[in-house]
Amino acid sequence: MRTNRGAGPAAPVLASADALEGAAVIDCRAFADYKKSHIPGAVNLDVFAFHWIDTTPAGLAGFEAQARQLASFAGIGGGRPAVFYDGTSGMLAARGLWLARYLGLPDSAMLDGGLAAWSAEGRPLEEGTRAFEPCAPPGGADRSVIIGRDELASRLDELHVIDARSGPEYAGLDVRAARGGHIPGSVNADWAENLGPDGRFKDPDQLRRMYGPDREIVAYCHGGYRAASTFVALRSAGYSDVRVYPGSWGEWGNVAGLPVER
Repeated sequence: MRTNRGAGPAAPVLASADALEGAAVIDCRAFADYKKSHIPGAVNLDVFAFHWIDTTPAGLAGFEAQARQLASFAGIGGGRPAVFYDGTSGMLAARGLWLARYLGLPDSAMLDGGLAAWSAEGRPLEEGTRAFEPCAPPGGADRSVIIGRDELASRLDELHVIDARSGPEYAGLDVRAARGGHIPGSVNADWAENLGPDGRFKDPDQLRRMYGPDREIVAYCHGGYRAASTFVALRSAGYSDVRVYPGSWGEWGNVAGLPVER
């Protein structure tokens, strides 16, 4: 059993609009949306373009190398805190934040409510594009926030596994891989339930009622994006040991021999 419960006390994962001053602001939406309007000074990094479905030891090494390269291009980790956003408190900004935390950048955060909240406060927007300001790649890695398929498969009886997909995907009715179903013992909690009607994360008390006691938690979905939202939701609610399985069902459901429940 793992004895290191996370990386100790962490900085808040959610930021208000005022926290963007002096930060590297990363717009995680599609480029076409970014070009129409975005927060002044933000650069665009469409994180949905970067999937990873090999979490063998060699695969995770490749994933870490790719994440470092992306961060370097976008200026993430160059001495300024990074704040990620998308349209609301969506899965794309959550994925960006999780990647930054994985790369050992504990002061990274996510703009709660995203561009919708920014605009609702009457704050300025700009059109067009901004060039990247590359920096040296981050030098660290916090491997307490990630898990590969081998460790997950060997510890299913110890971990509390949360499936952040829709109910039909979890039940095996909506099949998006070679096999349908879910990881044995996992509990379904659709990531969309993390958010309130205003597009912000629910308050910590609501989230704790949804997810139960603090324990060693792994979140997965199909490609690691919805699971990143669950990671942010749980960390915002004070859960101390939360990891994302980035291969998720895109890997698990396509690898013969890994167990499946329906």
